[in-house]
Amino acid sequence: GCCTFDEPLNSCGYSQSDDDDLNWDQVNIPIKPSSGQGMPSGSFMLVNTSGRFAGQKAHLLMPHLKENDTHCIDFHYYVSSKSGSSPGTLNIYVKVNDGPLGNPVWNTSITATWNRAELAISTFWPNFYQVVFEVVTSGHPGYVAIDEVKVLGHPCTKTPHFLRLQSVEVNAGQFATFQCTANGGTDSSDRLWLQGIYVRDAPLKDIKVFNVRRFVALFSVVNATKRDAGNYRCMIRTEGGVGVSNYAELIVKEPPVPIAPPQLSSVGATYLWIQLNANSINGDGPIIQREVEYRTSSGSWYDIQPVDSTSYKIGHLDPDTEYEISVLLTRPGEGGTGSPGPALKTRTKCADPMRGPRKLEVVEIKSRQITICWEPFGYNVTRCHRYNLTVHYRYQAGGQEQVREEVSWDTESSHPQHTITNLSPYTNVSIKLVLMNPEGRKESQELVVQTDEDVPSAVPLESIQGSTFEEKIFLQWREPVQTYGVITLYEV
Repeated sequence: GCCTFDEPLNSCGYSQSDDDDLNWDQVNIPIKPSSGQGMPSGSFMLVNTSGRFAGQKAHLLMPHLKENDTHCIDFHYYVSSKSGSSPGTLNIYVKVNDGPLGNPVWNTSITATWNRAELAISTFWPNFYQVVFEVVTSGHPGYVAIDEVKVLGHPCTKTPHFLRLQSVEVNAGQFATFQCTANGGTDSSDRLWLQGIYVRDAPLKDIKVFNVRRFVALFSVVNATKRDAGNYRCMIRTEGGVGVSNYAELIVKEPPVPIAPPQLSSVGATYLWIQLNANSINGDGPIIQREVEYRTSSGSWYDIQPVDSTSYKIGHLDPDTEYEISVLLTRPGEGGTGSPGPALKTRTKCADPMRGPRKLEVVEIKSRQITICWEPFGYNVTRCHRYNLTVHYRYQAGGQEQVREEVSWDTESSHPQHTITNLSPYTNVSIKLVLMNPEGRKESQELVVQTDEDVPSAVPLESIQGSTFEEKIFLQWREPVQTYGVITLYEV
């Protein structure tokens, strides 16, 4: 890679690019010409920007370098014009393993005299690299030149050398931290950054100086996404040149998310058996943890439980309640838990009522109706949102037992009550409440109540018989068919 450009260009292994706009010229001017103000003397490679449009490029390629140990590339450069305006920019690229050109590692646009710079490149066999010298014209006339390119078998004197940079793997949304360790010193005037190919550069996060011969620079790619994945390398620009590390890969993994919801195996009043159904995922594995997240469809209650098999019984649930159940998957690393997968919506069965209604009492008694009340109850008693409350009552009528039931609709009131009508006066009525849901029934204690007396029915006319005597009339008759109480007086 060494070349003084005294000999033909190809003897040094250098070449011109076929993908640029103009070529470098190899010149040999022993004495500076009086008419060529701004042009250096000697043997060197030169780009004359006179008559060129702005933005035209010339590339000079060094041979591929396969180095086994620390080395330094030393070169001289010259950028000048008669007008004092910059004729263009001299950029240097380091292309690794014939990969993409990437971004410049070093550049300059005006010098007026010959200057020297170093390239401390830490890319070693079996990898190889190629240095590319690029001139981008500015539209102003002038000269850009390089000379005395040397590959030295010792460290650079003014530029630190980076140790091997390790690849980093993170989960999406996390901070990816690269640790760039360098041999050599640094000061506040140096510029440190993390350079990527086709991805954003990362600024310096922190620097730790151990001694004059060793420091560590830390860089973070914040909230890494798949778009940030790629190759990065450590860079330091010093007054004397530039240090370039090897490329290391940033691997960004997406936390796994199940594609399908869990499947329901069986249902009880207080449990749900599910199959996780999480073999197909979006994102990356391996899966190191599975969790089941379940919540009530209404309200804010939820819970998460770890699972170590493909099926799971969720217990201690409320009866007749709708739940949304999702599966959470976790891969290695911080932030490795993905979003909940699609939710299974399902409802537990009703449970047998906890007990029957309590404190059944009489509110009002009339001859033909009875009004009762009871202690209000709620879901904690019914254990189901679908239930019936019926009033069961029985009494004797016409020598036969009559059994009736009526649905009470007054179940959500704070003072529930029900009126039984069309009863017979002066009759014992046995009353109880029955609470029923799809899974069972519970009864209250039975209450026996007697209706009030009422006006009896008429005396049967055919039963009235009479006998006459000199001083009296004797009458007799049968009781009314319906006495509706105890008859204490007949009037004639």
